[in-house]
Amino acid sequence: MRGAVLHAPGDVRVEDRPDPRIEQPTDAVIRLVAACVCGSDLWPYRGIEAVDGPSPMGHEYVGVVEEVGSDVRTVQPGQFVVGSFFASDNTCEICRAGYQTHCVNRQPGAPTGAQAQFARIPLADGTLVATPGMPDDDLVPGLLAASDVLGTGWFAAVAAEAGPGKTVAVVGDGAVGLLGVLAARQLGAERIVVFSRHEDRQRLAREFGATDVITSRGDEGVAEVKELTGGLGAHSVVEAVGTQESMLQAIRATRAGGHVGYVGVSHDVSLPGEQLFFSGVHLHGGPAPVRRFLPELIDLIWTRAIDPGRVFDLSLPLEEAPEAYRAMDERRAVKALLRP
Repeated sequence: MRGAVLHAPGDVRVEDRPDPRIEQPTDAVIRLVAACVCGSDLWPYRGIEAVDGPSPMGHEYVGVVEEVGSDVRTVQPGQFVVGSFFASDNTCEICRAGYQTHCVNRQPGAPTGAQAQFARIPLADGTLVATPGMPDDDLVPGLLAASDVLGTGWFAAVAAEAGPGKTVAVVGDGAVGLLGVLAARQLGAERIVVFSRHEDRQRLAREFGATDVITSRGDEGVAEVKELTGGLGAHSVVEAVGTQESMLQAIRATRAGGHVGYVGVSHDVSLPGEQLFFSGVHLHGGPAPVRRFLPELIDLIWTRAIDPGRVFDLSLPLEEAPEAYRAMDERRAVKALLRP
């Protein structure tokens, strides 16, 4: 099969790779219909995370089941499925509590790489969710978004306790932040403030439900949030970047007793203990348990109640994966979709 491989920072190649096969009785092999480049893929692409030899890329995926292991019961060949970036059994005590990304049997969701023509999915029964039928082509981007960025933005809004009567602020205007806006609106937030300096992203944020846009960052941005909220700060803040600056901005923009839902992959974040102690702010987040939300999100997309696929503003064939990485790295695209 053909698949994207990261050889070194800035060096993505699409090359011939071994076809995945059933290795465990709980595996499935799927033919990928769509995949994409994640913001977290850019960390090793930029050299911020170490690249340990050639690495198959991609962990967001939708596709059609080709083959299943002898123990797989909930999906079958021919079904269209959505998965998550972590494979989970969905039966252990941690999974039953809704934290499948911390499953006691957790594995990478697509260890053979999802930016490819085929993928092996471990723990298929607990990881894959079948759609009600074969989707129309226009639903595929939305279903692909559900496999990570929508589920992650949704978890951030849930962790921040977004809901009716709440003011929600969103730090980060990438795909996760934008879908955090959509999630906050679906959860009933009264006011949604997004931090963004990019007109195209501001426009999409407003279409997803943002009521206010703040172009300032740091202390100046925090001051603007407080001005909008009578000096108190937001009830709920989504942190969707993962840097020291973004995390502190999120905490400082939250009112006492409020909640920060952080899902930006943390890089060199160090929280000042005394400031955190006196902030009175709740922090909750980490790798999103996308599997918890997949049935609900698939239903919302299938019934066309939401259209998260609009975050994909670049669609390319798999063979052009290097350009997809360049476009996202250079901020020429919010999120790039790949068609194998």
